[in-house]
Amino acid sequence: MKIFKSVLVFTFFMLCSHTVNAQRPVITDEEEVSTLVTKEIDEVFQSSDFIKRKNKKFIDVKGTMVIDIGVVQNGKVSSFFKVESDIKNIDFINFMSDYILQHKFQFKLEKQQRYKIRYTATF
Repeated sequence: MKIFKSVLVFTFFMLCSHTVNAQRPVITDEEEVSTLVTKEIDEVFQSSDFIKRKNKKFIDVKGTMVIDIGVVQNGKVSSFFKVESDIKNIDFINFMSDYILQHKFQFKLEKQQRYKIRYTATF
């Protein structure tokens, strides 16, 4: 019976440690957050899903947008703000806003922490 309990406890700890390791890392450095946000948003804009959706309605849209992206504790995008853009298509800007606001980053921030990252996108 004692061996059974030991095996059970060992199995429980192994399962818990696997769950902890599978969680997203907590990032505390602002430069690292900025780098990771830029990298992930680059990947989003190069993803087949984004390209397919953009080309479906906005194939002729070309230009550059400077945006501020707000990130909160759980890695969610909290805000999307167009700072500057030579793209004047309001529907495309709304599409971009909706698409980015649905993104969840592969990291978390410390409690009560939030960052605003400036990003330049060229289409």
